[in-house]
Amino acid sequence: MVRENTIEVEGAIVEALPNKTYCVELANGHRLRAYVAGKAKFSLAQFAPGEKVRLALSPYDLSVGRILV
Repeated sequence: MVRENTIEVEGAIVEALPNKTYCVELANGHRLRAYVAGKAKFSLAQFAPGEKVRLALSPYDLSVGRILV
């Protein structure tokens, strides 16, 4: 369930970082750090570079996002 005050965008994984965090590039060229959220964290979801993902961003901090599965 996505909160009301989040921004949903799509991006592509650029690089896998430690602790299930990823560097994601949005369509406008902006890069940000994203982490796996919710039940996907427990299902050992792994994402490869180039894979498209949906992100939930907070309107207060656009440099960090949550990957929604």
